[in-house]
Amino acid sequence: MHRLVLVAAAAAVVLTPFALGATSAATTGTFTYGTYTDVMVGWDPSTSYSNEILAMQNMYETLTRYDSRAKKIKPLLATSVAKSKDGKTWTFTLRKGVTFHTGRPMTAQAAKAAIARTMKLHQGAAYIWDAVKSIATPNPSTLVFHLKYPAPLDLISSADYAAYIYDTKAAPAKQLPKWFSAAHDAGTGPYTIDKYAKGQEVEVRLKSYPKYWGGWNGGHYTRVVYRVIPQATTSAQLLRAGEISFAERLTPQLRDSFKSDKNVTVTSQTSFQNLLAMMNTASGPLADKTVRRAIAYGLDYQGIVASLHGGGTLSHGVIPPGLLGHSDSITGYPHDPKKATALLKSKGFGPGGKKLNLTLTYTQGDTDQQLVATLIKSNLAGLNINVDARPLAWPTQWDKAKSADKSKRQDILVFYWWPDYADPYSWFINLYHTEKTPYFNLSYFSNPRIDKMIDKAPSLTATNRAKADALYQTLQKQLLQDAPSVPLYDQAYQRTMLKSVGGFVENPAYPNVVFAYDLHPAA
Repeated sequence: MHRLVLVAAAAAVVLTPFALGATSAATTGTFTYGTYTDVMVGWDPSTSYSNEILAMQNMYETLTRYDSRAKKIKPLLATSVAKSKDGKTWTFTLRKGVTFHTGRPMTAQAAKAAIARTMKLHQGAAYIWDAVKSIATPNPSTLVFHLKYPAPLDLISSADYAAYIYDTKAAPAKQLPKWFSAAHDAGTGPYTIDKYAKGQEVEVRLKSYPKYWGGWNGGHYTRVVYRVIPQATTSAQLLRAGEISFAERLTPQLRDSFKSDKNVTVTSQTSFQNLLAMMNTASGPLADKTVRRAIAYGLDYQGIVASLHGGGTLSHGVIPPGLLGHSDSITGYPHDPKKATALLKSKGFGPGGKKLNLTLTYTQGDTDQQLVATLIKSNLAGLNINVDARPLAWPTQWDKAKSADKSKRQDILVFYWWPDYADPYSWFINLYHTEKTPYFNLSYFSNPRIDKMIDKAPSLTATNRAKADALYQTLQKQLLQDAPSVPLYDQAYQRTMLKSVGGFVENPAYPNVVFAYDLHPAA
């Protein structure tokens, strides 16, 4: 998954035996998010790059936020943004009267310190700030970024990772990582940590921050709970009973069972997220491009999409719809078993040849990935390929993929990706740019020509979007030829939640995040 994916009560609820819990969810002001895997993979806002986004986006805030409905940036901690004509100087005017959860004021100097620490650590998604040469703070409410090259800093400052503004003085500098790891937060968001129980079903509890700059007038949830429920059937039962407010992921059959339930809402929306099969280009049989291309031809993409019952659409390249560089004219690999067989036979594999044994990993608890893994195994079996599909908890799956011992790595890794901000750069810099030590380039792909093209993308995006669009299309076509990965489908977010949860708006720029403050619980 990226990082993982991953990706809520009840006024006027009929008190049937299965709905008794729903009343308490509304009257206590608690929004309970049912997810299928651990939420808190990391706690440090500078290095966070996984599932913790679900909770962190409710504890921390960024300078701007992407509005997916308007398709533009809107103010958050910054009330206005201005850029120079050359795109190399950006000025942010900050909101006044904002405090961190530590009680200290959020000022330009504090915001600079947070971004500077993220840049210095340079972990997770910190690459988003690579264009920054220096940051000036002419007064307490003004941040001025001077860039080495043009970059879309208004978008970058809205990123779902590495753009958090937080109090770097929450603990002494050397002790700050340990302080965060002890389940502390230092953000400006509407919620702050109340309780963390690692490994428990009720993993994270958040409570309202009384001094939140947005205020608490009107209807807002005052508590947010993240509950880890690996089994989709259990999640459905808890939703039906009103014990959770929102189910992140259910099987198509379970989702369909709620369509006639008057207490539940089922929604569907396109996303910026896709599911990818990353193929090991560094070692094993898939180091051979011909074999990788054979695998790509051997998969039934239409069948995969059909099995999701509306949960996905066919991919047209790496970039999902709605983002720069996407084009329906880019066609992926068709399902062509004859072509796959011919390619395999040229390498001594395929029907009548040597059996090809591959290890595939996917994220445990993700029913869609489980289904896809089963279909991949079935598709390739007819080509004399045996796929050992292994469900692993995301941290285990990721650690295996990053192993320094190449013999311990998988042949195929199935996981989700979504952008770090509403731009396609994240796919290319993370998944396909050369890495000396694997982090998210989990196909271990390296192509100097591709690297150079990727490096040009941010400046073009800031100065000439038409050229950037063309560059991204060229990149996608080249990646289809090299086949370090196969886009399996573009995901549609299908949500199931209690009808008494009002105000929910899907924002694909922040995948699987529910901004609880924006919801309106029933009275």
